[in-house]
Amino acid sequence: MGNDPIFSTDPSALWQQDGDFKSGFVTLIGRPNAGKSTLLNTVMGKKVAITSSTAQTTRHRFRAILTRDEFQMIIVDTPGLHKPHDALGEELNASALKALEDVDVIAFVVDASQPIGRGDEWVVEQLKSLDSKKICVLSKMDLVTSEQLAAQQKAAMDLLLWDAMVGLSSKTGYNVEAFVEEVSYLLPPGPAWFPTDMETDQPIEVVIAEFIREKILRSFTEEVPHAIGVAVDSLEYVRAKDLHRIRATIYVERESQKGIIIGKGGAAIKSIGTQARGDLELLLGTKVYLDLMVKVKKNWRRDENQIRRFGYGEGL
Repeated sequence: MGNDPIFSTDPSALWQQDGDFKSGFVTLIGRPNAGKSTLLNTVMGKKVAITSSTAQTTRHRFRAILTRDEFQMIIVDTPGLHKPHDALGEELNASALKALEDVDVIAFVVDASQPIGRGDEWVVEQLKSLDSKKICVLSKMDLVTSEQLAAQQKAAMDLLLWDAMVGLSSKTGYNVEAFVEEVSYLLPPGPAWFPTDMETDQPIEVVIAEFIREKILRSFTEEVPHAIGVAVDSLEYVRAKDLHRIRATIYVERESQKGIIIGKGGAAIKSIGTQARGDLELLLGTKVYLDLMVKVKKNWRRDENQIRRFGYGEGL
């Protein structure tokens, strides 16, 4: 699987801790584009979750594992909570709210550059009855003035009595380590639940499909990105060539969208493949041969069975 795996099946990677060791689950929750996935990647020091400016980029309840000598933190990234317009949106909201159950710490991520609104207030209402520790994260501090930050801090404090509050910038790395320290302080004593060399519990096929979908989100605008689903059909490691051969299908809802994704003379699909291959080679630590197909599956976002077949939302 390469020299820098994010997946582990080696039980020897587990170790015994003393009584001072802490562990627990931390859920990142918030509105779309609040910066949850970018924060997760910065905390992990590498790309494990996809990001883009498109709303509903995150469709999986993604779990990453940060292990240090003093603690193991299982960080759960969730779809942004929003007003749903179809079955997919309802499923993503259900997935995000489900991730609040039985966790040790909830991190409410707010874009510091955008005024706190009714959507943020609704999210906080979902937190009030929960026993978990709660930390407010004011993200994207690189985009605000000190006066804007002060106003946002006051607005956030008016919403809830937080156990901690941190302002940070995932883009610059400012105060991200302070966030990790605050969360680790709130974690209860406990064992390491995952091998120490494991960085996500997601199946490798899911991560590959998401990396491909990210390139589509970043390449197209308007309605096309939301109509995209990606499934990995086969994944084969060719040991003699130290190469992974991947075949994946990009699903759209209409023939016109298929034409857009393929592009004139196949230019668009070729560009998507080239961009995705770079990330996949870093992920897998080998060369990658990527074969992409595009198929039409009409109105799949309104079909709960198809949504779950793609692995989105509560189908995980």
